[in-house]
Amino acid sequence: MSSKFDGSQSKDPPVLKEKGTDCASQLELWESKETSQKGKSLYLPAVANPFGQHTRIGAWRWVRIVLLGAVLVPVRVCCCFILFLFLWPFVILATIGRPVQPARPASNCRRQLTQPALRLLLQAVFRLLGFVVRVRGAKATRAEARLFVVAPHTTFFDVIACVAAGLPSLVLANRKLTFPGLRKVIQSTEPILVRRNDPASRKNTRNEILRRVRSGRRWRQIMIFPEGVCTNGSCLVTFKLGAFLPGVPVQPVLLRYPNTLDTVTWTWKGFSAFQIVLLTLSQAFTRMTIEFMPVYTPSDDEKQDPILFANTVRISMANALGLPVTDHTYEDCKLMISAGHLRLPMEAGLVEFTKLSQTLKLDWDSIQQHLDDYAAIAVASKGGKIGIEEFATFLKLPVSMPLRKLFALFDRNQDGSIDFREYVIGLTILCNPDNTEKILQVSFMLFDLDKDGFISEQELTTILQAAFGVPDLDVSKLFHEIAGPDKKHISFKTFKKFGLKHPVYAKLFSSYLDLQTAHSYSLPQAVEV
Repeated sequence: MSSKFDGSQSKDPPVLKEKGTDCASQLELWESKETSQKGKSLYLPAVANPFGQHTRIGAWRWVRIVLLGAVLVPVRVCCCFILFLFLWPFVILATIGRPVQPARPASNCRRQLTQPALRLLLQAVFRLLGFVVRVRGAKATRAEARLFVVAPHTTFFDVIACVAAGLPSLVLANRKLTFPGLRKVIQSTEPILVRRNDPASRKNTRNEILRRVRSGRRWRQIMIFPEGVCTNGSCLVTFKLGAFLPGVPVQPVLLRYPNTLDTVTWTWKGFSAFQIVLLTLSQAFTRMTIEFMPVYTPSDDEKQDPILFANTVRISMANALGLPVTDHTYEDCKLMISAGHLRLPMEAGLVEFTKLSQTLKLDWDSIQQHLDDYAAIAVASKGGKIGIEEFATFLKLPVSMPLRKLFALFDRNQDGSIDFREYVIGLTILCNPDNTEKILQVSFMLFDLDKDGFISEQELTTILQAAFGVPDLDVSKLFHEIAGPDKKHISFKTFKKFGLKHPVYAKLFSSYLDLQTAHSYSLPQAVEV
């Protein structure tokens, strides 16, 4: 092989210079290295969509739900209303004169007067709603662990764990306070509120957690759902770092709902909150298991590295639950919603945002832009994926062997279509900007047959007809898209600007360069005797 790739022993075609050969070889080396390094970390997630609710209710089950619900729902609602009348004075006493997110902990006197009664009455409320709660393990004291980390987070009913843990401070989204009747009850726990639409909220939340944990005052223990979003419980998604930044011992808490019919799971795609409440109240009872695991004390390395700390705790909890882990996050939910707005299947947006952003060095704006571009190609196809025909139409080129080879590079699982995840990975790894610029330089020399520093429509047509083996190929649309309207020539500046904006073309051109190189080295002159 080394003899074939010895430049002194071969002749290049007239349109392909030695510089072009170097570029193609460098691209091949870079891609093989980059793919080997990143490919392993870009495997498909263990769970395709952790944000979908898949409960199926048969006809007889519906009959039972309707009959039981007609009796149980009104009785339970009336009983809970009566209990709230007893609960409300203690809630008012616990919150009067206190802001929603206080700067100082409540006095011991106030807690002793309100907390036992609040806990007892809230336990009665959930029991009336039909929840049969089983608690395993021992809850850690404040001296043993300042923080509880609870997973999997599948429903708003998970707040029952807060009652079982003695009403610690909850870390939750600010919008939860809009639920009728719950604002004052949640406020009584001295919560830490997250405002998702506020860019500074994440930093403020972390600072508040650090302040309370490191304070000498007797703040309550803090309960955090580190996934930060409701899932269907089929896996543990990426843990947020708020609970792990202080570097102090935490107590993992596992939640299970071992019921024949799942009526509690509340995700982005599935039953609404009202339907969840109605279905759950229509059950004779709903089982829930809360397991307090042993307190986890971080090592010195984990104290210095919150990501390592969070991943270690997550894997420990996943092993205890018998579940896989994925790198999905709340941002995947936002991408899923954006995909729906772009008339794509909502699952198109599920790309494991954390993994892609860290491995490929992509930010939120970049992936959002990729989704918009992907939708422009895929929205016309069935299933919201890009097939070879949509790929060819987008590139304004015929289906040919070079195009099929490029398509196969994007199609990582070789199922004949490109989903959004494959599209983002393909653009980032295969169409790397550094290599794109080099390829464009060589490609321009290739297209500029008369070496006058410009590409005419005839020159572009000649090369592409040869590349794709289509004698009557019409490239006028592609030419005018590159050159602009009413232009008769393409300068290198214009060609480079178009190629950097549409790196798929650069990769396609490089495939043709590789073919030219292979042809060059297969000539008799290239063989060493």
